[in-house]
Amino acid sequence: MPAILNPGQGRQKFQFSTPAAAPGLRAFVEHYWIVRWDLRDQQPYEQRVLPYPAVNVTFKPGRCRIAGVPLGRFHETLDGAGRVFGVRFRPCGFRPFLGAPVSSITDRFLPVEPLFGEDLPGRVLAADDEAAVAVMDEFLTARAPVEPSPAAQLAEAVVARIAGDAGVTRVAGLAREFAVGVRQLQRLFAEYVGVSPKWVIRRNRLHEAAARISAGAPVDLGELAAELGYSDQSHLTRDFTSMVGDPPALYRKAQDNA
Repeated sequence: MPAILNPGQGRQKFQFSTPAAAPGLRAFVEHYWIVRWDLRDQQPYEQRVLPYPAVNVTFKPGRCRIAGVPLGRFHETLDGAGRVFGVRFRPCGFRPFLGAPVSSITDRFLPVEPLFGEDLPGRVLAADDEAAVAVMDEFLTARAPVEPSPAAQLAEAVVARIAGDAGVTRVAGLAREFAVGVRQLQRLFAEYVGVSPKWVIRRNRLHEAAARISAGAPVDLGELAAELGYSDQSHLTRDFTSMVGDPPALYRKAQDNA
């Protein structure tokens, strides 16, 4: 699932679980995810989300859709009681199911039915959690290739490199490390990831910043900015505020009050 902002508040409003996909799907599917809530007699709750570079397919009564990688944060409003069942694909994992460049659906929501058929949403929505996992395992296994293509594996290795080191801040350095040209890397990401390498680097830095600020220990923003490759603390603060919606100090305060 995309990164939940203000997770302490969210834990008071909904339950979140991440069942594993079948072993044969794990090169393509990161995990399934299930959100359940019961807010009857309460005000609706708006959950802000900072997405990862991954496609999600979600099943909710009246709204079953494929979510291309969102370019900015988004929010989900929970009201009454309900469940969302989701499939989070690995970076590069959705390309063989889509049959087109993943950038063609970036920042777009598409209905599930044209790609996956009319029957699937009803089968998932009618099933309990365990059965819904089994339905998706069977459905995706029947459509998945034996393994990702070499190009997809390369693109995912680059994404993993970015995710594994918050100090990775330059596309040119990544291209040299993987022995490809910058333009080739950009085309690879458009085809398999859906967003540019620069976007993934920037988003990874923001995920790291949000995680550090949410943690228990105080954070020196100047040191964090330097570690994440920002020119100064002000640059980090502007970037964080633009994408998360609150400046770091206010975001931290919200965690303390959760």
